[in-house]
Amino acid sequence: MHQSIAKPANGLLDRLIQPFRAAPPADVQLTDPRLIARQYRYWQRRVLISSIIGYATFYFVRKNLSIAMPFMETGLGIQKSQLGLFLTLHGLLYGVSKFANGFFGDRAHARNLMLTGLAASAILNVAFGFSSTVFVLGTIWMLNGWVQGMGFPPCARLITNWFPPKKLATKMSIWNMSHPIGGALILIICGYLVVFGWRVCFFVPAVIALVVSAFLWFALPDTPPSLGLPEVEGTHHERQDRESNEDFRAFVIEHVFKNKYIWIVSIANFFVYIIRYAVLDWGPTMLTQSKHIKIAHAAWMVAGFEFGGLLGALVGGWITDRFLNGRAVRLCLVYMLLAGVSVLVFWRVTVQSEIVLAGILASAGFFIYGPQCLLAVTAANLATKRAAATAIGLTSIFGYASTVLSGWGLGALVQVYGWNVAFEGLIVVAVLGSLLFALAWNAQAHGYESEARP
Repeated sequence: MHQSIAKPANGLLDRLIQPFRAAPPADVQLTDPRLIARQYRYWQRRVLISSIIGYATFYFVRKNLSIAMPFMETGLGIQKSQLGLFLTLHGLLYGVSKFANGFFGDRAHARNLMLTGLAASAILNVAFGFSSTVFVLGTIWMLNGWVQGMGFPPCARLITNWFPPKKLATKMSIWNMSHPIGGALILIICGYLVVFGWRVCFFVPAVIALVVSAFLWFALPDTPPSLGLPEVEGTHHERQDRESNEDFRAFVIEHVFKNKYIWIVSIANFFVYIIRYAVLDWGPTMLTQSKHIKIAHAAWMVAGFEFGGLLGALVGGWITDRFLNGRAVRLCLVYMLLAGVSVLVFWRVTVQSEIVLAGILASAGFFIYGPQCLLAVTAANLATKRAAATAIGLTSIFGYASTVLSGWGLGALVQVYGWNVAFEGLIVVAVLGSLLFALAWNAQAHGYESEARP
């Protein structure tokens, strides 16, 4: 799908935006069905693998903070509430950026947008590692939240342009491995790096991110027509090659902002992300301070939460396409209820075995990453590939608004009342999220039929 960004009147702005313009259709379009099928198979694998590697690396320069936090707390004298504020401000800007870049990214060059965000985040991580004052650290991490928001929208554009709607849940669940892979690997890596000082947790991931940025330049394409291939099966519409900015805005308003189910899953995402980020951001601190577990072991345990999430997303995508005909919300309800049960068991279990605790934490990851992945599938399919990044960006605003509670709120709560009250709150969160998914039970599988209607 070729949808160009309107040319700005300002010359400087025009030059700044030029690298992000969507790639135009190739001069020669392939017509041989066998050659098209062979090229599609090649590029679909390449897009999927490269975007997984790229987005997983975004976690290297975002989730490295959680391992450094206990050492920053003791070494710099920063309080939990201040660290929580870092997480909250970062998350809020990240959510807003994901939405803004989603609207932009639906019609921007996917590769260029993605590698720019990753490289910028790497540079900010280096600056963070050289800083010591609360104000400077907080400002840099807020800016990092903004450029991090440039990572997901191009991935949404790629996945929805290269894979048909009937396979989107399965393919998106495979792509969603980038979340737990990136989150788990950086926890493990930083769990060992931190013995050399917390600043190393920012320098080494930054170097890795810069290398991967260069890799993305050579590995990622834009859309199928830019390589001479037809639109992916089941997504073609007659107006796509001549769509104006006004047509696109009207489409977004009608298929995103007026779709009640996209709003419901967006609000549900608020509760999904409270649980997800409570574990990711505070897990190492909770395990070391309340369970007296060594930081390296705590890092592996939280990484287990991520690996459990990897399996949960894969199983959820397969079940959705195989048995639910793409109606992902129905499985989200089951997953969210079981995520709440897992949190309850982790809180109340009395055994001190690290293996048992790690297993329960992994089960929580399995069930929370199901809806984390599938609600994005729901939003993307309902909005169709024309506005998938915008729709998922809307879910992200609510998801990362949750950092008000999972970041600053949880830090302040634990500082005053302790971890027991925090666990009670997380169980309430799971119940509220489940109720919202129940409200979206009747959501259709995708919006391509409604898009085709005049």
